Amino acid sequence: MSHDAAPNEPTPAGRRDAVREKAQLVHAKQSRARVLRRSALAVVAAAVVVAVAVAVSWAVRSHSDRPQLQPADATADGFRVTSVSSVSPGTPIDGASSAPTAAAEPQATPSPSTSASVVDIHLYVDYLSPAARQWQLANAKQLASWVSDGAATLTYHPVSMLTAKSNGTKYSLRAASAAACVATLDPSKFFSFNNDLLTRQPAVDSDGFSDKELADIAQANGSDDPKRLRDCIETESYSSWVKGATERAISGIPGTNGLTLTGTPMVVVNGQQYVGDMTDAAEFSQFVLTSASGAYYKSQTATPTPTVTPTAAP
Repeated sequence: MSHDAAPNEPTPAGRRDAVREKAQLVHAKQSRARVLRRSALAVVAAAVVVAVAVAVSWAVRSHSDRPQLQPADATADGFRVTSVSSVSPGTPIDGASSAPTAAAEPQATPSPSTSASVVDIHLYVDYLSPAARQWQLANAKQLASWVSDGAATLTYHPVSMLTAKSNGTKYSLRAASAAACVATLDPSKFFSFNNDLLTRQPAVDSDGFSDKELADIAQANGSDDPKRLRDCIETESYSSWVKGATERAISGIPGTNGLTLTGTPMVVVNGQQYVGDMTDAAEFSQFVLTSASGAYYKSQTATPTPTVTPTAAP
């Protein structure tokens, strides 16, 4: 009787070796997959870094290549008012501070007929400064009257002292740039636009007006070239100039004996700073009259009094 040969069955040791070999193959395959994934991620990451670097470099180069516009009509970083219109207290928008009590009518007004030279008034204003708003509400009408009568020259210097106080929108900087746009493109509308920005002032720590809203306010005052004006405001064309003007004012005020800008509003009359009540129009008017009188008397040349020579008796 014959017996068929039994199939070769692996021994326990052989089975262990087979399992180990299979596990090693699986591990090697997984390792290769991990290496490939890591390599792919590294390539992608490197590509992203390069793309970001190129974008940043392009942005910086584009910004540096962009011409830094300088307002053609600015003198000592300020804009002289060439035309005034009737002004009235603006309507506060949501969040704006309420208007101060109406100031008393000024008791004295500088007059060209009594002054050897016109009074020179310079105002440094941040369009987010509550004190600047109160100043404008109290003094706008008499300032307009003095300019109309030729009794004073009036120059506004837009600055950005409160840029960080508008939830990151840099409202002070943008509003000052918008004012420079109006002063440059529509100088006859600058006083009324400046008055609107101050009397309709947003609250500190609010977003302030958007660039589009600033352009809307400017166009509401009238413009010879509305499209160009809107483009100037919405692209913040003079923001770099405003930064520089603010820094220069902080370093020193031209035409004064060492004055520097420390806050707004800052009012300078004939080179002297006004430090009185910003909401008292009568007090400021008296200060201006005193400054005008001082300028008048300083300009006079003393005339010697003629002496009488005794006549010899015959």
